[in-house]
Order: sequence, then C-alpha cells, then structure tokens
Amino acid sequence: MNSTQLGLLTGLALGLAAAFGGFGAFLLVLVLGALGLLAGRFLDGKLDLSHLTGRDRG
Repeated sequence: MNSTQLGLLTGLALGLAAAFGGFGAFLLVLVLGALGLLAGRFLDGKLDLSHLTGRDRG
C-alpha cells in the first residue's frame, strides 16, 4: 500500500467518524490514527527517537 492509498483510507475513516460520530469522534480517530502511524513507523525503523532521549550525542 503506497502513501496515496493510505492517505485516502485515512481521510475516509476521518470523514466517516465526523459524519456519524460528530467532532469528538473525529478527534478520537485522528489521535488514534496518529499514534498508530508513529508506532508503525517506529516498528519499521523509519522513526528515530534518539534525539528526544539524548542518546545521539557522542
């Protein structure tokens, strides 16, 4: 799945949440989607968090 398809699916999910659940559901889906994206990028090795922990010095 490429980035365009992933963006389309994310937009559809957010649109459905907004249409049927209101603004609160929209925000919940948005936050959980962002957390899932960060977790997936970390597990794929595409997210480097060493600058947040101070381990990149040296």
